[in-house]
Amino acid sequence: MRLMRELRPAGLAAAPLTGAVLTLAAGVMLVVSAATPSVPNRFLLLAELAPAILIELSHFLSSVLGLVLIFLAFGLRARLDAAWIATMVALGVSLPLTLLKGIVWEETAWLGALMLLLAPFRDAFTREARLSRMEITPGWLVSAAALVLGAGLLGLWSFQNADYGHRSWISVMVEDDAARAIRGWVGAALALIAFGIWRLFASAATPRVVTPDDQDFQQVRAILASAQAAEPGSNLALLGDKRFIFSQSGQSFLMFGVRGRSWIALGAPVGRREERLELFWRFREMADAHAARPGVYALGADDLPEVVELGFSLQKIGEAAVVPLETFSVEGRKRGNLRRAWRKAGEEGATFEVLTPAEVPAVLDDLQVISDQWLDAHAGGEKSFTMGGFTRAYVAEFPIAVVRQYGRIVAFATLWTTSSRSAFSMDLMRYSDAAPKNIMDYLFIELIAWGRAQGYQAFEFGMAPLAGLEDRPFAPIMSRVGRLLFERGEEIYNFQGVRRYKDKYDPLWQPRYLAAPHKWAIPLLLADVGLLSSGGMAGLAKRPRRTEAAPGEPVAEGARASAAS
Repeated sequence: MRLMRELRPAGLAAAPLTGAVLTLAAGVMLVVSAATPSVPNRFLLLAELAPAILIELSHFLSSVLGLVLIFLAFGLRARLDAAWIATMVALGVSLPLTLLKGIVWEETAWLGALMLLLAPFRDAFTREARLSRMEITPGWLVSAAALVLGAGLLGLWSFQNADYGHRSWISVMVEDDAARAIRGWVGAALALIAFGIWRLFASAATPRVVTPDDQDFQQVRAILASAQAAEPGSNLALLGDKRFIFSQSGQSFLMFGVRGRSWIALGAPVGRREERLELFWRFREMADAHAARPGVYALGADDLPEVVELGFSLQKIGEAAVVPLETFSVEGRKRGNLRRAWRKAGEEGATFEVLTPAEVPAVLDDLQVISDQWLDAHAGGEKSFTMGGFTRAYVAEFPIAVVRQYGRIVAFATLWTTSSRSAFSMDLMRYSDAAPKNIMDYLFIELIAWGRAQGYQAFEFGMAPLAGLEDRPFAPIMSRVGRLLFERGEEIYNFQGVRRYKDKYDPLWQPRYLAAPHKWAIPLLLADVGLLSSGGMAGLAKRPRRTEAAPGEPVAEGARASAAS
């Protein structure tokens, strides 16, 4: 008994996949058995003991239940509790049918052994979802169709010496063993066709983009306002360019974008912690049902157990800078440059203020002017998906930190907050041509002080792309290529400059990952993330109208990178 208790965790871990394979085998066995000849002496004995109608019905239902088990294997693999229950019922019904269709005791023994094997592992199937929510993939349907066709061809080959070609269809359907085999095969084929048509109409459509005018947008706001599990970047859900999958309770969501075949989730699900894995599974299954290529971008280390559970491969894509507010200070020799920049900006008339969302509409015109000036000096135009863009509805969703010089706004940053106050961050960070030099250093230091006063634990500077990747002989090829770009790709992007700038604040560097079902899909997903964020090739090609240096230029590059976290 002690050994059994020690082996139980391993058994629970292996039960879904093992049960799926064995159930698939059982389904294949029933379909093939129904399409092939019965054992003559057993059938003659059965014919003396049972009425013909019961034998015919058992043969037909056994074939249909075989197809049902094939589809339930998909649900077992996905750990659906409803699939486990349905499998046990289907096996229980199939047991007597295998005896009544021809005393096929070998099949009875197999199905009975499978029931006994699955029975103790009910706890391995933890996902509470209805069978109607089970996403049957196109590949699974094609495989089932190929199996049914193969069973039919096997039956034709088995009965090739039976002379039933001259008979009418009615006589074939009611007489002899060949008729039973054909009837069983036709039953499975019709059931498959009916199921395929049902899935065609019942499969959830690709979720639409949810804009501020949609009712679902209010639900997104409500979840963000009370989420147990949320990061500052979760506020990108309010940008108006995302699609959403909501949990059954309506208290959690997962946001994603679509480009071509790529479905890319941005970060982990937001809301209740216990619903994260369920939403990850639903996202993967829905993408699979639409023949899409799923991926999850900008995951933290705490999110990895869930995506590993999905069977995803991982690739580190950079590191995020997090500054603990309790220990940060501008005092000391090491922070001398920061302290001097902060004091100089104050001496030049700079003042700091955080406006509530209710106060933002009154200054939107001034912020628009500053944003337009900033965009004129920078390549690429407005961003989306992983970065916020300046739209009035989006900017008005958040508190905004503004810097005034002699009463006039010269710089601002939209703030991403969290209901738990575990961390906050900034999204858009823009300044006008009239802003003092190093205005962003002033803004960051004031923001850190504000966050500490508000009770936040950390300030997130966002991600330094490709930072922290290793170039070692046994490192993944993507890591080695990324390291090369980080060291030699300054003409493409200021990778090292972003890292150096954020290092001034002595942050804790936390890894960020991209997850995908296959390693080969990761470069494709990264390319689509870039295109989604930039607005396509046109956005990537847009160049700045002015090339002169602007105040705080290194910070601006860091700002855009940080928003991608």
